[in-house]
Amino acid sequence: MTAPQDIFDRSARRRRRNVAAPNFTPHDFLRATMLDGIAERLDSVKRDFSEVLDLGCFNGGFDLAGMRSDVRIARLDAGYDFALSARGVQADEDRLPFADASFDLVVSAGVLDQVNDLPGALTLARRALRPDGLFLAAFVGAGSLPALRMALREAEREQPAARIHPQVDVRSAGDLLVRAGFALPVADVETLTIRYGSFGSAIDDLRGMAATNLLVGRTAMTRVTLARAGEAYHGAADPDGRTTERIDIVYLTGWAPDASQPKPARRGSGTTSLADALKPSA
Repeated sequence: MTAPQDIFDRSARRRRRNVAAPNFTPHDFLRATMLDGIAERLDSVKRDFSEVLDLGCFNGGFDLAGMRSDVRIARLDAGYDFALSARGVQADEDRLPFADASFDLVVSAGVLDQVNDLPGALTLARRALRPDGLFLAAFVGAGSLPALRMALREAEREQPAARIHPQVDVRSAGDLLVRAGFALPVADVETLTIRYGSFGSAIDDLRGMAATNLLVGRTAMTRVTLARAGEAYHGAADPDGRTTERIDIVYLTGWAPDASQPKPARRGSGTTSLADALKPSA
């Protein structure tokens, strides 16, 4: 049931994830890119993890290759079919069914931009971590899909409608980590460039990723609107007939607070003045 404050239609999200599940593999490149980025960040962490949560698991593609054989990965997805195929549980990311301090690592790739209560979801992820547990996430951030945005604006100039989800920029994402209570928060962004031969190809990928419009109160596009959008998208194509699309991937890193973690120096505790530090060396 949709709550009054919901931005996204929870029921529609579940249905579309179920539709996408059987044929997700041909459209998994974006999540695969995010998982590669998460793996790179995880490689720099010199510790073992034994209890892991894959938050928004899709088909269960995340693993910890090369780590201890006894590591256990719990998986959760908002879609029943994805959760079933990954042997996980079905639930929304802002309504976690796990007890506090259940995991020492939580990862999430490709879903947090579709969560109604993102601050709440981050807080729940932090609470699900044991002290000094690690949170790593990636999602589509602000500035993504500029060609698609342009095409939809052109197609509906006279009666514009909300077609693309609100997106979080990297600075706001970092602020959300702090608000959720994470220690040592880091937010950064990487850009993925995709080139599409047609408007239809772009829409097919979004459908295959379960990433089409889930906004509450959305309306269907008419055939005329779709045709106009396709013309506008093609009009933005490069000389080879392909349209360049950009996706900015926001990566989040945060730790559940623990007394063993480094603390910032107390304000005013420095012993060297800025003027002395800036003096040229002899």
